[in-house]
Parts: sequence; C-alpha cells; structure tokens
Amino acid sequence: MNVRVETIGDATLYLGDCLEIMPGLGMVDAVVTDPPYGIGFAYSSHDDNLADWEAMMNNVVPMCRSIARFVIMPSCAIDRMGWWYENHSPDWIVAWYKGSPGHSAKVGFNDWEPHVSWGRPTRPMHDHFSTPCGFDDNGHPCPKPIQYSMWLAKRSAEHGQTIIDPFMGSGTTGVACAKLGRKFIGIEIDEGYFDIACERIEQAYAQPSLFIEPPAPKATQGLFDLMAVSA
Repeated sequence: MNVRVETIGDATLYLGDCLEIMPGLGMVDAVVTDPPYGIGFAYSSHDDNLADWEAMMNNVVPMCRSIARFVIMPSCAIDRMGWWYENHSPDWIVAWYKGSPGHSAKVGFNDWEPHVSWGRPTRPMHDHFSTPCGFDDNGHPCPKPIQYSMWLAKRSAEHGQTIIDPFMGSGTTGVACAKLGRKFIGIEIDEGYFDIACERIEQAYAQPSLFIEPPAPKATQGLFDLMAVSA
C-alpha cells in the first residue's frame, strides 16, 4: 500500500483508503467525520450510490468504534434511522439545526440533520445543537461550516487529545482541531480534496496562537465551575 503522508503541526494527513489505513493507527480519543451520504452524488473520485455506501459503512462504523472512545457522524436523512439502528445500534442521536434559508441548501435539503454517535463525549452534547452559518468556498462540493466542526471537536475530545476524520474532505475538522489545540489524523481518498485540506490546515496553524483554546481545568469545586467547563 503506497500512502502519501503529510505532517502539519499536530496533524497527520493520509492520502488513501481509510479502510486500509485505520487498522494501523492504534487507538484515538474520538472519530468526528462526515462520510459520503449514499445519495448518488458524483464526487471526482467515485459515485456515491446507496449500495456502495451501505457496504462501505458496514465496514467503516465497526472499525471506527474499535479505535475510538467516542464516534459521531451525520446520518444524512431521517429515513436512514431504521438502517442505523438495525445495523449498528447508535447510543445517541444528536440533531444539528442548520437553519434556513440558505444554510441547509449547501449541505442537504432539511433544516435538521440527525447525527449518530457511539460512546460518550468529553463534554455535554444534549440532543440538539445549532451553529452560525458560513461556509468556506474551498472547492469541495459539500463543505461544513467551521463553527459546526469546532462545536463537535470541542465536545468530542479535550485539549491535547486526538481526533480522527477518516473522510477528511477539504479538512474542516482538521482546521477546527488546529484552532482548538486538538491533535488530528485525517484520511482522504481523493487527491484533489487532500491537497485542499493540506493547504487549509497549514493556514490554520500559521494563525496566531490566540485562536487555540487553553486546556480546561481538571477539577472544579462548585456548580458554576462545572457549568463553565461544560460551556
């Protein structure tokens, strides 16, 4: 297996197939990813048809769960809920409110998008969340907002811990990790998107350190302290 590897700051990026790369990476703290949706979208490297998507996810989900304490990913549509429960029994469903108009049109057609998750996050997620609109027009057909990725990264792993995104795309999860002081492992099979991710993550690390979130306190004494750590 000939795999291109790039190291940028605390990020290690792999160009290749996640199913071939992940078994050799060892344990990580969390998987935060946005896999293909199986809706027939034509990416530059493959067609995202439903049959291939189901076969791929039946391999990817158990692998993610075997290497991480916590796993979260979008389920794309409400009608996939039965499939997820029948095949992989998620522990939690977390809904992302994308808002409208305009926001949802860029990343699907519903204002709400359910996320399936396994394990426990390091900070409370509750059953829904919302983030500000705003997309980086970076050449990827389905980018996620940076505030969305930062919200998930912040609650999935603590400062200094490692997040992996096996479907890295244009690298938004990696940018979020760079801003928040999380270590990052990204895997992308499409070389064009991989190059975009490398450039964006390198730019994120070049920004002043004031963007990096400081470590959260390890111990708290009162209710207000607990609320501050969870915010």
